Amino acid sequence: MLRQRTLKSITRAVGVGMHSGQKVELTLKPAAVDTGIMFRRVDLGVPAEIVVRPGAVSDTRMASTISVGGDPGAPKVRTIEHLMSACCGLGLDNLVVDITADEVPILDGSAASFVFLLQSAGIALQDAPKRFLRVKKAVQVRQGEGARQMWARLEPYHGFKLGFEIGFDHPAVDATGQRVEFDMGSGRYKRDIARARTFGFSKDVEAMRARGLTLGGAMDNAIVLDDVKVLNAGGLRYDDEFAKHKILDAIGDLYNAGHPLLGAYTAFKSGHALNNLLLRTWLADPDAWELVSFADAAQAPAGFAELAPAW
Repeated sequence: MLRQRTLKSITRAVGVGMHSGQKVELTLKPAAVDTGIMFRRVDLGVPAEIVVRPGAVSDTRMASTISVGGDPGAPKVRTIEHLMSACCGLGLDNLVVDITADEVPILDGSAASFVFLLQSAGIALQDAPKRFLRVKKAVQVRQGEGARQMWARLEPYHGFKLGFEIGFDHPAVDATGQRVEFDMGSGRYKRDIARARTFGFSKDVEAMRARGLTLGGAMDNAIVLDDVKVLNAGGLRYDDEFAKHKILDAIGDLYNAGHPLLGAYTAFKSGHALNNLLLRTWLADPDAWELVSFADAAQAPAGFAELAPAW
C-alpha cells in the first residue's frame, strides 16, 4: 500500500516572524498515524494544539493564520503556508510543530529551508494507508470585477498539478514569466518551486509596518522591488520566481485541507483568502470529493510513491 509518512527524528530552527519581527523557535517532531500536521503553542501556560484543517484558518490577510477552533481571538499561528508547502512537497502526512511564538519564522522567504530541515530529519514510512482527498467534480470561486477580478478552480485529475497566472502591472514583474504550471508527480518540487521567495514593494513597507506587518522583513528573506526594478543584489532565483512563489503559496494553502489533494488547481491572481474559500466551497459539497487510499502503490499517480532522498 501507499503509506503515510512522518519524520525519522526531531529537528529545530530559529528565526524571526516576517510580520511580528519576533524571534521564534520551531521544533519539528515525528507524529503518530492520522495525526495530520499539528502546531503546538508551547510558549503559553497551557500549550495550545491546532490541527491544520480548512476550518482552523482564521485570517488570510497577508498570510495564512490558523487558530484553536478557527476563532480569531483564540491562540493562533501565523504564516504557516511555506512550511505547509514543504510538507506537501515531501509528502509528509503527520508532524508535530512546537512553536514558541505566534508566527512561523520566515527564514529565507521560501520553502527551501523547511525542505532542508525536514529532509535532514529523514522521512519515515508508517504502517497505515496514506489518504487523499480526490476532486470528483469541478468547483470554482471568483472575486472582484474587471481588472480586479481573480478566480481559483479545482477539477478532477489523477495526480496533483497546478497552474497560476499573475498580474501586477509592474515593469520588473512583467519582464518575468507570468504563468507557471507544475505537476507534483514530476518529483521536482525542491528544484523548481521550493526556492521561490515571497516578494513585496518598497513603497508599501512603511504603510504595512504602521499596521504591524512586515516588521521582520528584509532583503535576506524577501524579494524587494521599487517602482521599476528588483533591489536585491543577487536578483531572482528563477526567471519566473514571482509566479512560482504564488504556486508555492497555493500548495501550502491547499494542504490546509488536512490531506493531500488529487486534482488540478488553476488560478488567476488568487491569494490566501480565495484559496481558503475554494477549499471550503469544495468540501462543503459532499458530491464534489471523496477520501481515497491506494492498497497497491502502483495504482497511485506517477511519482507519488517515491520518497524524497535525504538532503
